Amino acid sequence: MNGMIYLDANATEPLRPEARAAVLDALDRTGNPSSVHAAGRDARRLLEDAREAIARRFGGAPSDVVFTSGGTEADALAIHALGRGRRVIAGATEHDAVRAAAPGAALLPVDAQGVADLDALEAMLRGGPALVCLMLANNETGTLQPIAAAAALCRAAGAWLHVDAVQAAGRMAVNLAALGAHSMALSSHKLGGPQGAGALLLTPDAAAALTPLILGGGQERGRRGGTHALPAIAGFAAAAQACTGSEHLAGLRDMAEQAALLAGAVALAAGGPRLSNTTALALPGVRAERQVIALDLAGIAVSAGAACSSGKVARSHVLEAMGAGALAGEAIRVSLPWNATEADIAGFAAAYQTMAARLSRSAA
Repeated sequence: MNGMIYLDANATEPLRPEARAAVLDALDRTGNPSSVHAAGRDARRLLEDAREAIARRFGGAPSDVVFTSGGTEADALAIHALGRGRRVIAGATEHDAVRAAAPGAALLPVDAQGVADLDALEAMLRGGPALVCLMLANNETGTLQPIAAAAALCRAAGAWLHVDAVQAAGRMAVNLAALGAHSMALSSHKLGGPQGAGALLLTPDAAAALTPLILGGGQERGRRGGTHALPAIAGFAAAAQACTGSEHLAGLRDMAEQAALLAGAVALAAGGPRLSNTTALALPGVRAERQVIALDLAGIAVSAGAACSSGKVARSHVLEAMGAGALAGEAIRVSLPWNATEADIAGFAAAYQTMAARLSRSAA
């Protein structure tokens, strides 16, 4: 990447070689999976092989895997269909894809580590039929939510549970059945596949209730119209099969975090369960945008919050919900990719400490 140290995996992971090979193979296939001739049947086999691979990797039935354009569409489809006639309850730190799809949702509070308040959820569920949206791993802090416990509360109350597992998939064990959720959103490029593909996994009861958000030619059993992006889907499946988790990155993440702490940073959500590749680092008194630009000029790619705001840097609603105060506008996200090295972290540490010393002096 022209010498840049890439530490923005939660925005998009580097493409895995297995995914690249699968994409190139699929690009050489001419058929449309919906065609009945030999070329179409060949494409259909590739599509269904990918569907089975995703189902096997993430704990659903192949017939209940709906391919989408990515995690955002998967979230929107679940909320559109499963939220009909129900109140929507969403975690206060949910991704903007969920917040935009459910603008009137009641917000479930979180603690200082970003973990959802399950006592509050239990009380909120007493208000009648509901769809609860709770992400497995937060995109900004890496905070992990107690999904299985939340699922038990939802089932006891007769509520649906939708889980955005976009950031967790490929970095930790993710299984729809084990989580106890009714639906789960995934995204290819967050686990080292190509951009442009994702999936919504459903339990049989949720699949029966699903109605399409995008109408078209009846693809995906009538649940999502439009010609399949076969190369992206094939790469998605290959990346999912190649993922082995990110636990090996925990030591490198801790090295990066320690270097930042020595330079005066505050590690947010570090006291709770979180992904092993993610740290949210706040530099008191220095706006996040200035930090991102300074590190970029030093050859380090990081971000401030989610990568879905057309390049804008604003105060983080995630950190505000956690009670971070002014630090919500002073935090960057460092997220290690699957191929991060110790040399990458050494480069980040040197650049961060230089940046912190310079910008902290100018902010004083």
